[in-house]
Amino acid sequence: MVHILRLLIIVIIIYVFYKILRYLFDPKRKLDEAYENESYYYYDDIKNVRKNFFITYKGALFEGEKYLGTTDQAFEVVSIFVWTKDSSKLQGFTKEDFRFLQNEIRMNYPSAKINWKSPIEQLMNDE
Repeated sequence: MVHILRLLIIVIIIYVFYKILRYLFDPKRKLDEAYENESYYYYDDIKNVRKNFFITYKGALFEGEKYLGTTDQAFEVVSIFVWTKDSSKLQGFTKEDFRFLQNEIRMNYPSAKINWKSPIEQLMNDE
């Protein structure tokens, strides 16, 4: 009985340690922390086209939806729509900020055409 109790305690310690490590390295937690600190963070599962990606930058949270299509060589993400849920957080953003975000997205999806939803689309089309 003592051996079983010791084994159970060791298993519980390993489980708690595993959960702590998993929490510390969770990318969603890092995204939330970057959003609170108004810093840059890019959260994406590149291998899963169905999952949207998230970018936090200067206190604004952007969400991007990926669409799969064909290119000359293969099936790739060919279209991306990006928007923000809270457009009031865009105060102070410039075209350069959105170009920076486009370049960051293109690092992972070079073949994709990036479309912004309103009101960002209006700013970017005034070029």
